[in-house]
Amino acid sequence: MRYGEKIIKEFDIDKDMEIWPNKWENDYVIRITLPEFVCLCPRSGYPDFAKIFLIYVPDKKVIELKAIKLYINSFMNKNMSHEDSINEIYHTLDKLLEPKYIRVVGDFNPRGNVHTVIELDSNLVRKEKFDISAISKEELREF
Repeated sequence: MRYGEKIIKEFDIDKDMEIWPNKWENDYVIRITLPEFVCLCPRSGYPDFAKIFLIYVPDKKVIELKAIKLYINSFMNKNMSHEDSINEIYHTLDKLLEPKYIRVVGDFNPRGNVHTVIELDSNLVRKEKFDISAISKEELREF
Protein backbone atom coordinates (compact mmCIF):
# COMPACT_ATOMS: atom_id res chain seq x y z
CA MET A 1 0.00 0.00 0.00
CA ARG A 2 1.36 3.42 -0.95
CA TYR A 3 1.75 6.09 1.74
CA GLY A 4 -1.21 8.16 0.50
CA GLU A 5 -3.52 5.14 0.41
CA LYS A 6 -2.40 4.21 3.94
CA ILE A 7 -3.04 7.71 5.30
CA ILE A 8 -6.51 7.86 3.73
CA LYS A 9 -7.46 4.33 4.81
CA GLU A 10 -6.30 4.89 8.39
CA PHE A 11 -7.72 8.43 8.73
CA ASP A 12 -9.26 8.79 12.19
CA ILE A 13 -11.39 11.89 12.58
CA ASP A 14 -10.85 12.01 16.35
CA LYS A 15 -7.07 11.76 16.01
CA ASP A 16 -6.24 13.27 12.62
CA MET A 17 -8.69 16.17 12.17
CA GLU A 18 -6.60 19.23 12.95
CA ILE A 19 -8.64 22.15 14.24
CA TRP A 20 -6.75 25.35 14.95
CA PRO A 21 -7.73 28.33 17.09
CA ASN A 22 -9.04 31.33 15.16
CA LYS A 23 -7.05 34.27 16.44
CA TRP A 24 -9.21 36.89 14.70
CA GLU A 25 -12.28 38.41 16.30
CA ASN A 26 -13.70 40.01 13.15
CA ASP A 27 -16.00 38.03 10.90
CA TYR A 28 -14.52 36.73 7.67
CA VAL A 29 -15.47 34.08 5.14
CA ILE A 30 -13.48 30.95 4.34
CA ARG A 31 -14.24 29.23 1.02
CA ILE A 32 -12.86 25.80 0.24
CA THR A 33 -13.47 23.87 -2.97
CA LEU A 34 -12.80 20.13 -2.97
CA PRO A 35 -13.14 19.09 -6.63
CA GLU A 36 -12.25 15.40 -6.37
CA PHE A 37 -14.80 13.96 -3.92
CA VAL A 38 -15.60 10.27 -4.38
CA CYS A 39 -17.89 7.93 -2.51
CA LEU A 40 -19.36 4.60 -3.55
CA CYS A 41 -23.00 4.04 -4.45
CA PRO A 42 -24.58 2.02 -1.61
CA ARG A 43 -26.55 -0.07 -4.11
CA SER A 44 -24.15 -0.76 -6.99
CA GLY A 45 -20.73 0.05 -5.54
CA TYR A 46 -19.99 2.28 -8.54
CA PRO A 47 -18.09 5.46 -7.71
CA ASP A 48 -19.98 8.74 -7.44
CA PHE A 49 -17.90 11.84 -8.15
CA ALA A 50 -18.65 15.34 -6.90
CA LYS A 51 -17.25 18.77 -6.31
CA ILE A 52 -17.71 19.82 -2.68
CA PHE A 53 -18.02 23.50 -1.80
CA LEU A 54 -17.50 24.55 1.80
CA ILE A 55 -18.08 28.10 2.95
CA TYR A 56 -17.99 29.15 6.58
CA VAL A 57 -17.62 32.09 8.93
CA PRO A 58 -15.42 30.87 11.77
CA ASP A 59 -16.00 31.62 15.41
CA LYS A 60 -13.22 30.28 17.62
CA LYS A 61 -11.90 27.49 15.34
CA VAL A 62 -10.68 26.92 11.79
CA ILE A 63 -9.84 23.69 9.99
CA GLU A 64 -6.37 22.91 8.74
CA LEU A 65 -6.48 22.38 4.96
CA LYS A 66 -4.58 19.09 4.84
CA ALA A 67 -6.97 17.71 7.47
CA ILE A 68 -10.07 18.61 5.41
CA LYS A 69 -8.42 17.07 2.33
CA LEU A 70 -7.75 13.79 4.16
CA TYR A 71 -11.24 13.80 5.69
CA ILE A 72 -12.89 14.27 2.29
CA ASN A 73 -10.63 11.64 0.71
CA SER A 74 -11.64 9.17 3.44
CA PHE A 75 -15.07 8.90 1.80
CA MET A 76 -13.66 7.19 -1.32
CA ASN A 77 -14.11 3.73 0.16
CA LYS A 78 -17.46 4.35 1.87
CA ASN A 79 -20.75 3.18 0.42
CA MET A 80 -22.96 6.24 0.93
CA SER A 81 -25.76 8.02 -0.87
CA HIS A 82 -25.26 11.57 -2.06
CA GLU A 83 -27.55 12.81 0.70
CA ASP A 84 -25.82 10.82 3.45
CA SER A 85 -22.33 11.92 2.44
CA ILE A 86 -23.13 15.64 2.35
CA ASN A 87 -25.16 15.47 5.56
CA GLU A 88 -22.26 13.69 7.28
CA ILE A 89 -19.76 16.30 6.09
CA TYR A 90 -22.02 19.17 7.16
CA HIS A 91 -22.83 17.80 10.62
CA THR A 92 -19.22 16.73 11.31
CA LEU A 93 -17.77 20.13 10.39
CA ASP A 94 -20.54 22.03 12.17
CA LYS A 95 -19.91 20.03 15.34
CA LEU A 96 -16.11 20.27 15.22
CA LEU A 97 -15.78 23.91 14.13
CA GLU A 98 -18.87 25.42 15.77
CA PRO A 99 -18.80 28.17 13.12
CA LYS A 100 -21.04 31.21 13.07
CA TYR A 101 -22.22 30.12 9.63
CA ILE A 102 -21.53 27.07 7.44
CA ARG A 103 -22.71 25.90 4.05
CA VAL A 104 -21.80 22.62 2.37
CA VAL A 105 -22.77 21.88 -1.23
CA GLY A 106 -22.15 18.63 -3.07
CA ASP A 107 -22.45 18.97 -6.84
CA PHE A 108 -22.43 15.38 -8.10
CA ASN A 109 -21.44 14.44 -11.64
CA PRO A 110 -24.37 13.21 -13.71
CA ARG A 111 -24.84 9.46 -13.84
CA GLY A 112 -27.63 7.77 -15.75
CA ASN A 113 -28.88 11.17 -16.97
CA VAL A 114 -29.39 12.43 -13.37
CA HIS A 115 -27.53 15.41 -11.91
CA THR A 116 -27.78 15.87 -8.13
CA VAL A 117 -26.88 18.85 -5.97
CA ILE A 118 -27.19 18.46 -2.18
CA GLU A 119 -26.95 21.61 -0.08
CA LEU A 120 -27.00 22.21 3.66
CA ASP A 121 -26.92 25.69 5.11
CA SER A 122 -26.77 26.48 8.82
CA ASN A 123 -29.40 29.19 8.36
CA LEU A 124 -31.77 26.41 7.24
CA VAL A 125 -30.68 23.81 9.79
CA ARG A 126 -30.17 25.80 13.00
CA LYS A 127 -32.69 27.76 14.99
CA GLU A 128 -30.35 30.73 15.37
CA LYS A 129 -29.56 32.54 12.12
CA PHE A 130 -26.39 34.30 11.02
CA ASP A 131 -26.70 37.47 8.96
CA ILE A 132 -25.02 36.52 5.69
CA SER A 133 -25.73 39.86 4.02
CA ALA A 134 -21.96 40.53 3.93
CA ILE A 135 -21.63 37.55 1.59
CA SER A 136 -22.98 38.58 -1.78
CA LYS A 137 -25.68 36.51 -3.46
CA GLU A 138 -23.35 35.99 -6.41
CA GLU A 139 -20.67 34.53 -4.13
CA LEU A 140 -23.19 32.22 -2.49
CA ARG A 141 -24.47 31.11 -5.89
CA GLU A 142 -20.93 30.19 -6.92
CA PHE A 143 -20.80 27.96 -3.90
